[in-house]
Amino acid sequence: MKENLLIDKSIVFASRIVKLYQHLTKTKKETIISKQIIRSATSIGANANEAIYGVSKADFISKMKIALKECYETEYWLELMQKANLLPDDTVKGYLHDCGSIRRMLIASLNTAKGNTKEKN
Repeated sequence: MKENLLIDKSIVFASRIVKLYQHLTKTKKETIISKQIIRSATSIGANANEAIYGVSKADFISKMKIALKECYETEYWLELMQKANLLPDDTVKGYLHDCGSIRRMLIASLNTAKGNTKEKN
């Protein structure tokens, strides 16, 4: 299988969030926000991966849009964790940087796919 930088980054990011979840639930006994972020962060790569194997260009675009929405949601939860003092600012900045990198890749993929769809019409 060919390398896919978006999927690779998504998996690394999701694994970091899994470790964050374990840390927060163990040390801070925080479960509500932690459950939300683990769902949204792991969904990014899952939907992007599913998009790659979509049955049509429309299916690809739909799944990538879902991945992008999950990425924005993950950023929201990270910012909330920062405001709620669940994580130090420098830690959140690292997660936000990685999430932003994935977001930009998703947007670029969507723009390319939409451009290719428009050319065919």
